[in-house]
Amino acid sequence: MERTSSTQLAVVGGGPGGYIAAFRAADAGLSVTLIGQEPAPGGVCLHVGCIPSKALLHVARVLAEVREAQAWGITFPSPRVDLERLRAWKRSVVERLTGGLRLLAEQRGVRYLRGRARLWDARTLVVETEAGEAERVSFQQAIVATGSRPAELPGVSFASPRIMDSTRALELEDVPRTLLVIGGGYIGLELGTVYARLGARVTLVEMMPGILPGVDRDLASVLARRLEALFEAVLVNTTVAEMREEAEGVRVRLEGVGGQAVPPPTERVFDKVLVCVGRKPNAHDLGLERTRVERDARGFVRVDAQRRTAEPTIFAIGDVVGEPMLAHKAMHEARVAVEAILGRPTAFAPRAIPAVVFTDPEIAWCGLTETQARQENRPIKVARFPWAASGRAVTVDRPEGVTKLILDPETERVLGVGIVGVGAGELIAEGVLAIEMGARASDLERVIHPHPTLSETFMEAAEAFLGVSPHLYRRRTTER
Repeated sequence: MERTSSTQLAVVGGGPGGYIAAFRAADAGLSVTLIGQEPAPGGVCLHVGCIPSKALLHVARVLAEVREAQAWGITFPSPRVDLERLRAWKRSVVERLTGGLRLLAEQRGVRYLRGRARLWDARTLVVETEAGEAERVSFQQAIVATGSRPAELPGVSFASPRIMDSTRALELEDVPRTLLVIGGGYIGLELGTVYARLGARVTLVEMMPGILPGVDRDLASVLARRLEALFEAVLVNTTVAEMREEAEGVRVRLEGVGGQAVPPPTERVFDKVLVCVGRKPNAHDLGLERTRVERDARGFVRVDAQRRTAEPTIFAIGDVVGEPMLAHKAMHEARVAVEAILGRPTAFAPRAIPAVVFTDPEIAWCGLTETQARQENRPIKVARFPWAASGRAVTVDRPEGVTKLILDPETERVLGVGIVGVGAGELIAEGVLAIEMGARASDLERVIHPHPTLSETFMEAAEAFLGVSPHLYRRRTTER
């Protein structure tokens, strides 16, 4: 027998966007039903994405420091990795955070319904629960926050135990002797780093001329140099022309883009292959066709500035509405959508959304990039401060970093920030704040930063732009 229930707000998807929307709405006094397919709120991010990957990247960094310590006169025995205990620790991290969310949902009176939801009409959902039962949920408003999933390569099946997507790679079933990573975006680089530090010989292929397409080359090149030492090979301008499974592994034939040569051998055998070629929105099989909700050519749900779809009772947020597909962007959209539902004036109009690649070193940026300015023929000025001149960077033996400011040539306002270096992800928020507050280079130069810290590099970059840097010498020109 089909159960029925009613709620003021139904949120479909328990990830960072979904649970933030549910919690904010409940705090405002609405009755809320949060529907997700995982055992507890958290979605892909907490269960099989952001959180477990960062836990493993922390382990990878510790392994790297064990080796690097030899240069400081400290020698450790060669580390031994206990995969079973490592997996257990990763699970404990996930369980601690998702358990906390479950408790917070209960404290707020948010009903968490585990199951697969589909729209029946503009005010009704049908949820197929974990127990195989059906529940019809009527709502006044709904927020679709169903996230995204790994994109597949045509003709490649993830059913093979030797071929992994990012979700399966995070399960850490084993550490293969050799691993091919297809895709030089942030997911491929992060997971490639983890497996390389755990002992796999990693080869990465990317069809574009460099890793992290779209990221400024002066930032990406710093990471590329380090990865060339860590990975067995980094092959850019390269595609996988053929892939077939054999008894000894997966045989792959590589081709150069546009007829370019590939370093021999063009055929190689790998124990496992990790496919990281992007993500696709989870907008299929939701019953959207039973409503006026529209999707674009790439499958993303169309929304307005308040995150409302073409169906007035249905909002959508997060990966399902388009780029950038980032958890913190979804969280901000959740606030906007709930405020709109509550009848408050609001709009999603950020000047800057930070992005972070959690490799070693990290890369982070926000606002306008040099690449984007060049494509738009937009005049800018760029100020760079090399971390080789940073006392803190030298004390941690990581002087390869760079902090740069993208500035308006007339007003000297900060339009963008880019950082490459250890902890870049922890530093970028100052750049976001500077852009959102309309700060100028002189504002950053006059703010007292603690010494010695990496955060000083913001101030130092501004000083370099203004020609008053004590740590960068600029030769004076004599006018005649």
